Amino acid sequence: MQKLSLVDKLLFIVNSLLATMLLISFLSYYISPNTFSFISFISLSIPFLIILNLLFIIYWILKLKKQFLLSTIILLIGFQFITKFYSFSEKKVLLTNDLKVMSYNVRMFNLYNWIDEKNVDQKIYDFIKEKSPDILCIQEFHPSKELDIKYPYQYVKIRTNHNNFGHAIFSKYKIIKSGSLDFSNSSNNAIFADIVKDKDTIRVYNVHLESLKINPKEETLTQENSEKLRIRVEKAFKKQTNQADLILLHQEKATYKSIICGDFNNNAFSWVYNTLKTNKNDAFEVAGKGFGKSFDYHFPFRIDFILTDKKFEVNNFKTYDVKYSDHYPIMARINFNTN
Repeated sequence: MQKLSLVDKLLFIVNSLLATMLLISFLSYYISPNTFSFISFISLSIPFLIILNLLFIIYWILKLKKQFLLSTIILLIGFQFITKFYSFSEKKVLLTNDLKVMSYNVRMFNLYNWIDEKNVDQKIYDFIKEKSPDILCIQEFHPSKELDIKYPYQYVKIRTNHNNFGHAIFSKYKIIKSGSLDFSNSSNNAIFADIVKDKDTIRVYNVHLESLKINPKEETLTQENSEKLRIRVEKAFKKQTNQADLILLHQEKATYKSIICGDFNNNAFSWVYNTLKTNKNDAFEVAGKGFGKSFDYHFPFRIDFILTDKKFEVNNFKTYDVKYSDHYPIMARINFNTN
């Protein structure tokens, strides 16, 4: 470092710390929060760390300094995380017999007027009607909003002891079986429906994992609040771990290929995501474009997913920029051929 100026030496120290943090945070993909909960907390920072390391690479290259190699090597080690953060090209194969699967956390159709706008519930309904998904999975469904969502088949599960909201699966195709996993000690849940199209049957899970209960727009991060936040988030991570295990165990007992979609309340760098993605493709990674931001925050957080059986072909994936909830709706077009 003798050829670096004092400022550059200080910057390289910062660069080294950020690169080390990024390398350590990659472990969150493989280590269960039940084993080491704090590393899962670090995983939330991976998108920020990726961007900061990219900025350092650009800085050192512009200065023609070999220090760019540090962050470059770390990012190459975690290259799979780059593709989860950003997809460079959208796949567009739009077939008439594609199965259109939409997942949408509607935040109870704006029941408590979180969005200062009139008729948000009706706008959600109109949007769904326009896109006309074949299978629609709604999280935070509230039955008091009497929207005329017309589908021939549906399964709705309301947790009456938790604010009277729940989850719903609507389908244009026959539902032959449905049920609820009933997460314990949680207002969140996962439901499923076995859906028949032509001669094939698939199982669709509508998942809403434990919320981290983070509100960056309102919380002030004093030292005391930061510690309380860390404890609260780590508890939520552990609940998510148990919920993911329950979903996998339930899925293993099914004889049908499956799709898991919904609000994971966690990102694509987490152990929970990696666990639920077992033997599945992330529709965004296969056919999406951009950051895939699905949560309404100034940074591109992707916490809503559609995971498909590897034998299904994902032809297209979109995140829709409509601000009728704190989440954005996502939809995948899937070639429904289970042979």
